[in-house]
Amino acid sequence: MQAAANNTVYTDGLMRRDALAIAWPAALEGALLSIIGTVDTIMVKQVHEYAIASVNLTSQPRMILLILAQALCVGTTALVSRRRGEDDRQGANDALSLSMLLITCMGIFIALTGFFLAKPIIRLAGGDQDTTAMAVDYLRVVALGLPFNCWNLCMCAALRATGNTRVTMVTNMSANIVNVIMNYCLIGGHFGFPALKVKGAALATDIGSMVACMISLYVITRKSGYLKLRPRFRGFDKRTIVGLLKVGSSSIAESAALRIGFFMNNRLIAGINADALTSNTIVGQVTSLSFCLGDGVATAGATLTGVSLGEKRKDRARGYARICSQMGLIISCVLIALFFFLRKDLARLFTDKDVVITGASMAFIVVLTGIIPQNGRVIYSGCLRGAGDVKFVALCSLISVTILRPLLTWLLCYPLNKAFPRFYFAYTGPWIAFVIDAYVRTILMYRRVRAGKYLDIKL
Repeated sequence: MQAAANNTVYTDGLMRRDALAIAWPAALEGALLSIIGTVDTIMVKQVHEYAIASVNLTSQPRMILLILAQALCVGTTALVSRRRGEDDRQGANDALSLSMLLITCMGIFIALTGFFLAKPIIRLAGGDQDTTAMAVDYLRVVALGLPFNCWNLCMCAALRATGNTRVTMVTNMSANIVNVIMNYCLIGGHFGFPALKVKGAALATDIGSMVACMISLYVITRKSGYLKLRPRFRGFDKRTIVGLLKVGSSSIAESAALRIGFFMNNRLIAGINADALTSNTIVGQVTSLSFCLGDGVATAGATLTGVSLGEKRKDRARGYARICSQMGLIISCVLIALFFFLRKDLARLFTDKDVVITGASMAFIVVLTGIIPQNGRVIYSGCLRGAGDVKFVALCSLISVTILRPLLTWLLCYPLNKAFPRFYFAYTGPWIAFVIDAYVRTILMYRRVRAGKYLDIKL
């Protein structure tokens, strides 16, 4: 992606071309990672009846541990893309270098926290006698690989900000292929490797993270690249520090709101029974394909919005938001048809239990009604983040994810499920709450994008 002159006339066709050039590798990356993640989950089920539920218990604690790192990466994307638009290569590299320094400290801290506090964390997440031991084993091993995960997140965030999504696609796909291969070797014990069961799945994840980190580090230290990670710390200017902290601090608030809400939601589901948690895991894993494709388009929206504002082209920033939302609508319609016709077959890939299959297939029907607003929300929030308007995104998350969604999940999965057991609210309730949350946040963010206030934020 080349920075354009300010007087360039951009038609819808040209903007669509730019958006597709960034979106398709990011969307393909997300789709393939989702498929590999599904294969990963299917491979885990051979360990124990409740192995899938146990691994799922670690998902939200792991994401909570990564809150600070992910918030920093949002700031990295916004700042690097803005400097790219300003044709300030040194400023972009300063943002990357400062981010890598900060994320190194974060990675070490969260790895130690996850390892030593694994048991109380899993207990807090809703672990019971069927799931706690396996979940603790998994989290402790995965925690050791989180520093590599953090470094890779940061470098990929910077690369995507320059429009280099093909490299991040190759990087993460290579790492996840390694993950699946090592899963096969370490879970059941093949090719001379020990059978480590759930610990083997976690170790395979760590090895995949290390591979991704090494590839990203190689790319970002090449002399030919736009970004060049400095080997020595030489200090940073106030503009870089203030810009990164401005977006990062708001992103921390957003991530905290999201993770607290998701954690409470998962805790409520885990409190029903292991079958409901397994069903929720299956539906979440499969429908992540939709969200990953939306994230790919959102990556294009964030990058092109930041670059356009750096070039002082508000008209283009508006245009890219509109183009990306149209792309998200097309993707959503295709996925709705796919999930509708394959819902029962997809559930059977994970389990043979009839009650879980029935609950998951009913939940799929509910999810279909929320795919369009969910992808719209993802894309609008990406454009707002690319402009640095993370405070508003955080406010939306606080209202809808932290407060509204857990309340709806509790209402549907407990009082209403008890009153109307034939409606399978224990299985569909969390996804009804998801759909309502998707509509609420989409409406709020659409109004924000349409108002255009995000176009005046300075970084």
